Amino acid sequence: MSNRLEELENKATEPDFWNDSAKSQEVLREIKLLRDKLLKIQRLSDLYDEIELMIMIGNEENDQSAPEAVAKEIEKFKTEFESLRLETLLTGEYDSYDAIVTIHPGAGGTEAQDWAQMLMRMYMRWGEMHEYEVKVLDLLDGDEAGIKSCSLQFSGINAYGFLKSEHGVHRLVRFSPYNAAGKRQTSFASVEVMPEIDDTIHIDLRPEDMEISYFRASGAGGQHINKTDSACRIVHKPTGIMVSCQTERSQTQNREYAIRMLTSKLFDIKRRENEQLTNELKGEQGDIAFGNAIRSYVFCPYTLVTDRRTGFKDSNVQRVMDGELDGFINSFLADEFNKRAGNGSNNS
Repeated sequence: MSNRLEELENKATEPDFWNDSAKSQEVLREIKLLRDKLLKIQRLSDLYDEIELMIMIGNEENDQSAPEAVAKEIEKFKTEFESLRLETLLTGEYDSYDAIVTIHPGAGGTEAQDWAQMLMRMYMRWGEMHEYEVKVLDLLDGDEAGIKSCSLQFSGINAYGFLKSEHGVHRLVRFSPYNAAGKRQTSFASVEVMPEIDDTIHIDLRPEDMEISYFRASGAGGQHINKTDSACRIVHKPTGIMVSCQTERSQTQNREYAIRMLTSKLFDIKRRENEQLTNELKGEQGDIAFGNAIRSYVFCPYTLVTDRRTGFKDSNVQRVMDGELDGFINSFLADEFNKRAGNGSNNS
């Protein structure tokens, strides 16, 4: 890894390095990834040495408080080790990219819209816990409560690699506060996760294929955002895909974000079509269709969150809704890795 980093850093100093902008950006991306990995490995090594030193000094001085202090450092070591181990499972071509997460409620009116907002909060909390920069690109409030749609951008290394496990339909079972009869209700929301595509990947996006319009933003954002037609909506005529961004102050900024979202959507469609074709050639059948829930969140009569793909479960539903998704992500990545290695499924 160190040799590869040195090789790339030398390449970046060559006089003709910027002659090919796309290749240059790809090299810089790999340099950043390798530096980050080496930094984490070094930090883990340093922590291990510190623990050994604490144990040695504690034994020499017969320090009664040493075991407790060492135990805390060991837990810290285990957490960082697990984080690094997870990253080794991210072998996809676009796993290192930023991610765009789009959430839409299913049928069910206010209850489904509230569920969509709960998922939005869950992912934002997860992003904050893992120190990703989370930005709301687009948000459409529900009629009474919740949201009709939202798009979130997660910026940071491996954002897409971790969040790709969330792509699919999420099912909620609870006693609805919006049901006058107080009956148990089932709601659905779809979560779409795409890698945010940068300039190193070319997508043929012709101006004549885009219908661009501007409108007044409807959400919060201060006086300016609600008094000018700064929000941007783009409809891609050949596919019918529509994207919008309304959180920036200017038309230009919202337009740039909307184009990036559209580019990512078109790329993701192309990528998934290629994956589907590959699976068909292999004679494989996809286990998960878009209309089937990948995960169920049961609030009553018991509390349980179950991932239907891996079998991973967590009975603390509130913890999950507060962003504790690592168990599900870990299980998904391990299962995906095992399938690629031909070892079957990992139902933990």
